[in-house]
Amino acid sequence: MRAGTVHIVGAGLAGLAAAVTLRASGRGLRLRLWEASGQAGGRCRSFDDALLGCHIDNGNHLMLGANPALFRYLGLIGAGDGLFTPADTSFPFVDLGTGTSWRLRPNPGRLPWWLLVPGRRVPDTSVGDYLGLFRLLRAGADRTVGDCLAGESLLFRRLWEPLTVAVLNAAPNEGAAQLLARVVRDTFFAGGAACRPYMSRHGLSEALIDPAVAWLARSGASLATGSLVRALAGEPTHGRVGRLLFGGGEVTVAPADRVVLAVPPQAAARLVPGLGVPDGSRAIVNVHYRLPEAVPASGEAVAFVGIVGGTAQWMFRRGALASVTVSAADALCEWPEEAIAARLWPDVAQALRLLGHGDRPLDTPPVARVIKEKRATFLQSPANERRRPRPRIGRGNLFLAGDWTDTGLPATIEGAIRSGAQAAKALLESLTES
Repeated sequence: MRAGTVHIVGAGLAGLAAAVTLRASGRGLRLRLWEASGQAGGRCRSFDDALLGCHIDNGNHLMLGANPALFRYLGLIGAGDGLFTPADTSFPFVDLGTGTSWRLRPNPGRLPWWLLVPGRRVPDTSVGDYLGLFRLLRAGADRTVGDCLAGESLLFRRLWEPLTVAVLNAAPNEGAAQLLARVVRDTFFAGGAACRPYMSRHGLSEALIDPAVAWLARSGASLATGSLVRALAGEPTHGRVGRLLFGGGEVTVAPADRVVLAVPPQAAARLVPGLGVPDGSRAIVNVHYRLPEAVPASGEAVAFVGIVGGTAQWMFRRGALASVTVSAADALCEWPEEAIAARLWPDVAQALRLLGHGDRPLDTPPVARVIKEKRATFLQSPANERRRPRPRIGRGNLFLAGDWTDTGLPATIEGAIRSGAQAAKALLESLTES
């Protein structure tokens, strides 16, 4: 079949990854991206905040060496220098309840001998405490993390629970065990390089979004922002789309054209009647604090720490900015912004002191920006894992992308990029059909 136009509805990471993969294929397809908001990036974006007087991300994201789709995407768009990684592969934690701080230090090589070294694992734990990992790795499709890992142990409180909430944006008693097991295999059982943490050096947009938009524009792709697709004409339920309907017009989808729907699951279900999508979502709350001058710099371009025993769960430090994340935050999301900032600040202040970033009391919350993502991810439960659709609907011209589709991964940056690449691969395969 001759090369046609690919209409990509949604210019978040999934949509951009689909476009980049298609352009890199060399098939000569014309690419048109349609984005409802005023900018590309979706839930992965940066902006200048007048209140704080600095550049911030809408949320905090920790990427890992075990993210092949991410690094392939960055390589294609020539943006590998947008990420920062610390000098060593370690994960710092502080326990606000006991005042204990430590670093989890996975070793190089695939054999996880770091579990045998007290200074590398969670303090006050033994090797035997980690045997629950094998229950997790053998978990069936209907099991939650809570079913596999004991909920009363110190190791659970200091590692498995924070890891589950961070990776799955869900409490252990509802998060799918198989999803967390996949991450554990790809990191802790794959060696230090796979565990190495990466963060955006200057911002998520600068690292992941802007370079892709610029690369696609240079290759002839078009991006129309402020373009909400309100309906798909044709038979989208059977995977056949004939027109994209906007508020003020429509675009014809020719027989040789294809459509990639890279929108959140709720929007996809509205545009494709009868489409099975994951049911329910979980919120994430991020608070950015402009630190007072009394707090000294951290010494690293970007620093992060896991927080145990408080409401805050992860803190990222970039210069004078301390950014805090609370996942599975549906209840907290209902609080007023001022109350959220006041509630999280004592956790931040104590964590800063435990890390040696100042020894003065920091009782008064500084100026803060609260960002609520009420539908940050789909609810990553065993039941919803079975509801994740494959990238192609029927045998027509409609394809799906998004971290909620069936990637085998949690709803993360890696999952979003992989979903776009999967949709692009399925689309390219469809071009060979008679």
